Amino acid sequence: MHRDEAVRRLQALEGRNLHELAQEFNITVMSANNKVNKGWAGHVCERYLGLPINSGQSPNFGSWELKSIPLKRLRNGTLAFKETMAITMIDPYNVQRTSFEESHLLMKLRKAVIVARVVGATYGKPSFVHTVTSFDLDGELLEAVRTDYELVQACLNDPVRGFSALTGHMGHYIQPRTKGKGHGSVSRAFYARTRFLAEFIDLTEPT
Repeated sequence: MHRDEAVRRLQALEGRNLHELAQEFNITVMSANNKVNKGWAGHVCERYLGLPINSGQSPNFGSWELKSIPLKRLRNGTLAFKETMAITMIDPYNVQRTSFEESHLLMKLRKAVIVARVVGATYGKPSFVHTVTSFDLDGELLEAVRTDYELVQACLNDPVRGFSALTGHMGHYIQPRTKGKGHGSVSRAFYARTRFLAEFIDLTEPT
């Protein structure tokens, strides 16, 4: 599906509660043992566009990537990003040997569509689509992301530091962070900081 067509279709969901669509497409939000499917909203959007659920490292629509991010409402009523955005897992062997131009990170971010949704205090609360935004990574922002990637690459190639030294404190826009439960997790993934998301997503609301 062409990205422009997908954006038009997804924009029709603005204001809709994604929980209703999750029921329609039989997407599990929370299992019987109260285990949360953290990727449920993205899966709903994929099914809505006719794509089978895909967790591969290539962009899920071939030339562009679809992502869903949660927004939270602050006490003063304004919206803010609830968390950073997971992009792709870090395979140390691959990142050590792969230039930024050929990286999974760039493949995921070069052309993307982000569905921003307002969430409640718990996963059971309604989650309404706020905006649908597309972007192309280029110019100064592209170079800044390149710097963040090469920072991770240099750490991996350093015989003293290596994979275990990757930390969420690294990177201006893109950080390498633990993925998984608890501090004992050994896996890492690239995450987009909220300052990166703010470059594309307008959190103001119509008056």
